[in-house]
Amino acid sequence: MILVTGANGQLGTELKNLQTQFSSLPLVLTDVAELDITSPEVVQAFFAQQPFSACINCAAYTAVDKAENDAETASRVNALAPEVLAEACLQKGAKFIHFSSDYVYHNGLDRPLREDDPCEAKSVYAKTKLDGDLRVMAANPNALVFRTSWVYSAYGNNFVKTMLKLGRERGHLRIVYDQIGAPTYAKDLALLALQVLSDEKLSAQKGVYNYSNLGVTSWYDFALAIFEYGKVACTAEPILSVEYPTPAARPPYSVLDKSKFAADFGLHTRHWRVALQECLQELGELS
Repeated sequence: MILVTGANGQLGTELKNLQTQFSSLPLVLTDVAELDITSPEVVQAFFAQQPFSACINCAAYTAVDKAENDAETASRVNALAPEVLAEACLQKGAKFIHFSSDYVYHNGLDRPLREDDPCEAKSVYAKTKLDGDLRVMAANPNALVFRTSWVYSAYGNNFVKTMLKLGRERGHLRIVYDQIGAPTYAKDLALLALQVLSDEKLSAQKGVYNYSNLGVTSWYDFALAIFEYGKVACTAEPILSVEYPTPAARPPYSVLDKSKFAADFGLHTRHWRVALQECLQELGELS
């Protein structure tokens, strides 16, 4: 059995939807109502009740700007909880998969970022995610941490759904063009986790890996693609980040180098435009 935490979020929902394709990996879906992952005692008791072979941690505090004034909660969810789960998995001999963020780098480099590049987390969110990475690997050297970027899906709140809504409401939007990265479809992240756990060789991998959909874009060009594929009659104006100030600092360049992932996992990764079209189709936005 596979324990899934944060099951009500984007990634957890995608895992739930993929269950039928991976019948050999029964999922036990939990969220905050079923399991307090910040409590070592509660987690230990939960693991004692069921023979989990792995845990996929989808729980995260992702309200980047809100975290600036809610550092304690962000730290409990993004740093303490992953450490608690990682320790429990180590004790039970279960595989632990955790998801992190491109925000941990924010190091001023303008070429694809490697796992061994320096991390200079700027925001509270970024600092708690980096702290979580470090705690996980210290507590459980066999864990897998996937750092990803610009996650979206047909569920929850995300950039794709926001652009569809605002694009139809307003007809003209001003969108930042000097933040560069790669959108990642949550379904592809969920598929990755299940593919890893269904393959003995892949599940033996450990350490920190970058993973996102292929390609490079800006938020502005991402929005244009959403409008094009979704047939939204909205015009967009490119603006600088300084023209759209936010409480939390965003990395200007966070394209992830995925060569380490490609070499060690050998799994197919699709372009963000292909993934985006599938998401829009799921939302009923493509004919």
